[in-house]
Amino acid sequence: MRKITVQQLTRAAIAGALYAVLTLLSSAFGIAYGPVQFRLSEALCVLPFLFPETAWGLFAGCWVSNLISPYGPLDMVVGSLATLLAALWTAKCRRKWLSPLPPVVCNGLLVGAVLAWQQSGSLETFFPAFTANALSVALGEAVVCFALGLLLLRGIEKTGTLYRR
Repeated sequence: MRKITVQQLTRAAIAGALYAVLTLLSSAFGIAYGPVQFRLSEALCVLPFLFPETAWGLFAGCWVSNLISPYGPLDMVVGSLATLLAALWTAKCRRKWLSPLPPVVCNGLLVGAVLAWQQSGSLETFFPAFTANALSVALGEAVVCFALGLLLLRGIEKTGTLYRR
């Protein structure tokens, strides 16, 4: 088993705390929950590309954020697991420009399914609701992750701040 350093644990904790705070900030503007989501915190989901240890911090931050989700325990579990899955997948990415793709796909599919489940009353209405929700969540995720997330990665690499001791 690989040991985690204090520096790695600190990075993961900071990523989780920032995720929670940025989601609450997005929530204040009404853009954190629902079919149209532009969570500023989702830009952090590219961090595992550089720092794989932040995946678990992002999961914890998402779980804390989803405690106030209007979609209840289902969003707490599925939404947080979508973030964890996306973060672990991002850590495996080989190209920086592809690192925002896992959060877009995972959240689009999984959060889209949660929203459709909550909105539909039957199996007949689930799939049209799923399609609409998956596309709208993925679109919001793509805007945040590709625009802000890639800028974040570029800034970290350019300054090298988080690499120094």
